[in-house]
Amino acid sequence: MDNKLTVPLSIVVAGALIAGAIFLTNKDTGGNVAVNNTQPQKIQKTAMAIRPINVQEHLLGNPNAPLVVVEFSDTECPFCKNFHTTMHKAIEEYGKEGEVAWAYRHFPIDQLHPKARKESEATECAADLGGNAKFWEYTDLLYKTTPSNNLLDAKELPVIAVKVGLDVNAFNTCLSSGKYAKKVETDYQEAVSAGGRGTPFSIIVSKQKLNSKAEELFNQLAAQLPANTIVISEDKFRVSVSGALPYDLLSGIFDIILGKN
Repeated sequence: MDNKLTVPLSIVVAGALIAGAIFLTNKDTGGNVAVNNTQPQKIQKTAMAIRPINVQEHLLGNPNAPLVVVEFSDTECPFCKNFHTTMHKAIEEYGKEGEVAWAYRHFPIDQLHPKARKESEATECAADLGGNAKFWEYTDLLYKTTPSNNLLDAKELPVIAVKVGLDVNAFNTCLSSGKYAKKVETDYQEAVSAGGRGTPFSIIVSKQKLNSKAEELFNQLAAQLPANTIVISEDKFRVSVSGALPYDLLSGIFDIILGKN
């Protein structure tokens, strides 16, 4: 496979913006993070602890894939909506060879999108009633339906449930009970603890430790990106990416970790 690193680098140098809904560290809720090419930097390393991938995970792709993207997402974030499409494309390309899987976790940013937390619970109710397949059907349709930026009418949640073939009465009972509020909060706290300061926030979990070549390539890439767009875990088995990365950049990151560069 061709070296894809040159593709995303050319995009970044051309002035592409990596966008995400930012909170805590950035009061500009417009979500645009300007590229900084003036201060070359090395990749930051952190503990980046998250719970292991488990059998109850909302997963697309090969559960034994060498790379699993654990995405923490906010259903009302417009950048998450875009990145949801990007990740489906990644699964289509890398998933067919079993190289990459996608695990979805919740990161509703109440300060920006107070409706997102209940929407996250709705996706869990879909999983409760219909398993993993219905979780993805419901989540996909929710992202297609919402205008984003906290504009989805809550009345649409049971409508989406009907459209994906769920028992609407059972769905409404589940949603009104708050059964999954704790699970959503657990995901949220995990994302913050792992370094998430905005959405989408993704952690790529690798079965193989990053080698020195991969680390050097990431250092080169970091010099072209906003600070802390890419962070490596101290044990070098996890790489976090912040914002709605364009597909070519994301696939370039996959290729670095997979040793294709």
